[in-house]
Amino acid sequence: MAKDAPGMRGYCSRNQDGQLRDKRDNTHMGTIERQYDRDFGVRSDMQLGNFLKQEGIASLNDLIHSNRGKK
Repeated sequence: MAKDAPGMRGYCSRNQDGQLRDKRDNTHMGTIERQYDRDFGVRSDMQLGNFLKQEGIASLNDLIHSNRGKK
């Protein structure tokens, strides 16, 4: 499988203008924790959008590149 861009895992979903699509805000944190092998110390059924708002984080990308939840 060819990659979408350097450093990407594979093909990524994009918007009409070519920008990468944001992760949906209603994604459960348990899914994020499993996908990125992290433990953020919240309930697995908490929604990503609520977590980001509560923690004052702008995006999933900012969360993943922070030191939060590293094992």
